[in-house]
Amino acid sequence: MKKNIIKEVLQQGGVSIGTMVFEFDSTGIARIAAETGAEFVIFDMEHTGWGEETIRKLMATTPKSRITPMVRIPDTKYHFTARVLDMGAMGIMVPRVETEEQAKHIVQCSKYPPLGRRGAAFGIAHDDYQTGDVVAAMVSANREQLLIAQIETQQGVQNVGEIAAVEGIDVLWIGHFDLSISLGIPGQFDHPQFQEAVEQVLEACRTHHKTAGFLASDIANGRQLLSQGFRILAYGGDLWLYQQALQEGISTLKKINANKQGD
Repeated sequence: MKKNIIKEVLQQGGVSIGTMVFEFDSTGIARIAAETGAEFVIFDMEHTGWGEETIRKLMATTPKSRITPMVRIPDTKYHFTARVLDMGAMGIMVPRVETEEQAKHIVQCSKYPPLGRRGAAFGIAHDDYQTGDVVAAMVSANREQLLIAQIETQQGVQNVGEIAAVEGIDVLWIGHFDLSISLGIPGQFDHPQFQEAVEQVLEACRTHHKTAGFLASDIANGRQLLSQGFRILAYGGDLWLYQQALQEGISTLKKINANKQGD
């Protein structure tokens, strides 16, 4: 498995910034993201309806020497985890992680023995179809993959210390909308209850030397998250960034035209 640069950066206490992709499953999307300076891209299977064939195409067209491809799978199931890793994903994001047992199951599904029970197939997509030493390939894969547990329910926050303590989990990522809904305060991210939950996750990360992650909606939000101690941020998602840029451009041109007609 190729060296996972962002995992190395995070382990050294650094910050990594990338983006998420929900809508545009083109063969160029990862290369476009890489050209902007994004360090990773997370392709979403939870909310998009994308299946394995789409993810396989996206993995195959991601320039892994320039950007780290990861996948948010729809559930904590072996067949989701192992298959996207076999397709070439260098990291997995798992939604709704609520217990220590669930976190351990994620590790078991992702790691080769003796650390887990991932099924073995070598010389395929995740190896870039290269053959070689099987033991070395297993050790490399176990070392380089990045495992992200999403904390996005009240139960997940209650058990966050136990989840963070699981060996092999690298990142605790707050799913902010789901968490606010679970807390009974939908979309109220300034609410003291939500902020307290965020601090519990950050404290668990500090205690167990894990990285805290979040989806930044804009620059101001990203600045705030970095100041709070989040060290892996996804800056927006493809559809919202496109929509925002297009709306801004069209709105500006309409105003210019209106002003011109009023002269």
